[in-house]
Amino acid sequence: QVQLVESGGGFVQPGGSLRLSCAASGSISNIVIMGWYRRAPGKEREVVARIGSSTTFYADSVKGRFTISRDNAKNTLYLQMNSLKPEDTAVYYCNGVLSPSRIYWGMGTQVTVSS
Repeated sequence: QVQLVESGGGFVQPGGSLRLSCAASGSISNIVIMGWYRRAPGKEREVVARIGSSTTFYADSVKGRFTISRDNAKNTLYLQMNSLKPEDTAVYYCNGVLSPSRIYWGMGTQVTVSS
């Protein structure tokens, strides 16, 4: 069973940067799709970015600012976040899909963007 643990969240001023990491307890090489989701105060959970074997997807709100990547050798997923805005404030969750019946989630890491 794969366990996911996020880290790298924190407090940052608008325009700043953060890099989130998602460390897996097991191999992620067989997980075809991994991604980052977020839930802002009073909002529904939304997808931020996903990465497959050769494709990536970004929400329109983060295109050009965020970059998703994965390092299978280190069993780690990353999200580089640049030019952060107050509306990026949310709890960010790591996700991995091994199969439709085997979906893994981390516990989340808080990102707060404020002056």
